[in-house]
Amino acid sequence: MPSLEALEALDTCASGSYANGMEVQLTPDQKAFVRQAIDSGRLRREEDAVKEALSLWEERERGRAEILAAIDEAEASLVRGEGHAITQESMRELAQQVTERGRARLAAEQQTPRR
Repeated sequence: MPSLEALEALDTCASGSYANGMEVQLTPDQKAFVRQAIDSGRLRREEDAVKEALSLWEERERGRAEILAAIDEAEASLVRGEGHAITQESMRELAQQVTERGRARLAAEQQTPRR
């Protein structure tokens, strides 16, 4: 969740505060949705809805940037020859290894006395 300062920064531009603010046009359905949130006490003002929407958008964009960075790293790893080919056989082997490790852990847990 962004800090209060980050939210307040949304209301400013390079030369200072916007003199007239920013106008956002909502659809009738969006207006009804915001009004319902205000009437139920979920939000205090219409501006709170816009700030929350921007906060969620920022969060989604940060997640998107992280995914893109992970993809870039994975592609670089492949270029460096660090990748592994995935085949039906390699998947079967992986599944078998996971099963064996799970069985071994379960057996160890069953041999350990409980208090």
